[in-house]
Amino acid sequence: MILLNNHLKKLTLASMFASITIVLSFISIPLPFSPVPITGQTLALMLSGSLLEPITAFLSMIIYLALGAIGIPVFAGFHGGIGILFGPTGGYLLAMPIASFVTSMLLKSKKISFLRLIISNIIGGIVIVYVLGVLQLTIVAQLNLKKAVLLGALPYMPGDFIKVLLSSYLALKLMPILKKTHKS
Repeated sequence: MILLNNHLKKLTLASMFASITIVLSFISIPLPFSPVPITGQTLALMLSGSLLEPITAFLSMIIYLALGAIGIPVFAGFHGGIGILFGPTGGYLLAMPIASFVTSMLLKSKKISFLRLIISNIIGGIVIVYVLGVLQLTIVAQLNLKKAVLLGALPYMPGDFIKVLLSSYLALKLMPILKKTHKS
């Protein structure tokens, strides 16, 4: 019974963070010079990676992607469908489970500090997402790497660093609350 409760809690947390990702994906600001909009999705993946165990964090983003892939309009701009995952912005989306997992792994069994959260979120929430996102943007939009970085990474860095700071701060504040729910 205890094992079942533990699995149900993890599934509930994964579903909650998938829902948070959906809500934050609706914050979408298109840029006239790029096919990649500014969204709140990376904030959600940073939070899931910062607050959940690695597999649960990974699962939360898989749930999000699965909902979008089957056509539910949960991606930026109220879009859905598997075609989005193969389009110019698909690499950013497909990076989300990996990024969330890596962020969580970097925090696992280590003393959590604001600085450790910032570093983990930069590696997971920015580096991994940008690398995979820019690679797919390069291929799908048939851009050279320099142009893809200029269109798909550089303009977003200031906002993403703000998201790193915000998610790290929120994670520090929410960790004690989540630890209480894990014990009960």
